[in-house]
Amino acid sequence: MTVDTAAIDTLVGDGPAAWDAAGRIPVEVLRKLGAMGALCPEVPARFGGPGADGLAGGELTAHVGALCSSLRSVMTVQGIAAATVRRFGDREQRRRHLGQLTGGQLACVGFSEPGAGSDLSGMTTRVRPAADGTDDLLVSGEKMWITGAVYADLILVFGLYGDGPGGAAALVPTDAPGVLVEPVLDPLGCRAATHCRVVLDDVRIPADAVLGGGGQPLSLLFTTALSYGRMSVAWGCVGILRACLAAATADARTREQGGVPIAEHQLVARHIAELYTSERIATQVCRHAADQWDRGAADAAVTAVLAKQVAATHATRGAATAVQVLASRGFTDGHVVSRAYRDAKAMELIEGSTEISQLILARHALGTA
Repeated sequence: MTVDTAAIDTLVGDGPAAWDAAGRIPVEVLRKLGAMGALCPEVPARFGGPGADGLAGGELTAHVGALCSSLRSVMTVQGIAAATVRRFGDREQRRRHLGQLTGGQLACVGFSEPGAGSDLSGMTTRVRPAADGTDDLLVSGEKMWITGAVYADLILVFGLYGDGPGGAAALVPTDAPGVLVEPVLDPLGCRAATHCRVVLDDVRIPADAVLGGGGQPLSLLFTTALSYGRMSVAWGCVGILRACLAAATADARTREQGGVPIAEHQLVARHIAELYTSERIATQVCRHAADQWDRGAADAAVTAVLAKQVAATHATRGAATAVQVLASRGFTDGHVVSRAYRDAKAMELIEGSTEISQLILARHALGTA
């Protein structure tokens, strides 16, 4: 099974600008994309997915990212949920939940909390046994900046397990009693992805909603999920750069100043060269990370951080360059480079900020030099 990018293009159409303005993607579009396997392309065919490798899945993510970063953000959290189920779920959990995620159901992921982002020691969300003698569990806590929660049927909640130091990844239905989803108003970028506050007030779930029974090291749960997320964000940034390069070159070829296309002015040509260089650098670092991921290399997690760091910083600069080339045309809200300018900045913050990525890379370099 392969994902037809032409079918994605037809389904998306010219919607992204309107979605960005409204702050919503039509949920029926997301469900159709999910049923096509487009939202979690690495899921194997035996579970209903396309079974793409890291490179093919990454290029699909870049394609979606060039169309709409908000849509790519929803794709990222769906992919994180699927990757976590594949890594930690038992046989029955993989069969059931991966079938749901490739059948049109939507998921989001609950990492960050008001007092805990990259600092896992600050996490307070807890998954604990119910006190009524049943095998049920109760999930309590508050999550913040949860992408796509307004669309989701399931929230993959990360928290502490029981009274011990171990962690748990639990799949919680969004319509369960005790779940509250509140959208964050007026975000700067990826507006249509929606970012939400999620409150979990003693939400009762069955024991088999916890992947692998719970008790895994919280750092292992986070590293596995975040590595996928960082790879997806990095490829999305490649898409941002490709969209900006296409818009900037098209404008530079056709718009004239001083009787010649602006591409013939050396300073404009420099901008185009910088954009092209950024796209090539981001693509190559993502390809390397995808290869390490597919081979199960020991440094796969670090190469995912590197890919995200390089691609996000280049996308932020590249989008600003594209706005500069298009000038007033690119300064209109809703234009592809205007959206890219806002969306790219968010990529330097999510799945580990630029500063967190730099600290991880520095520790790796110091430990391996």
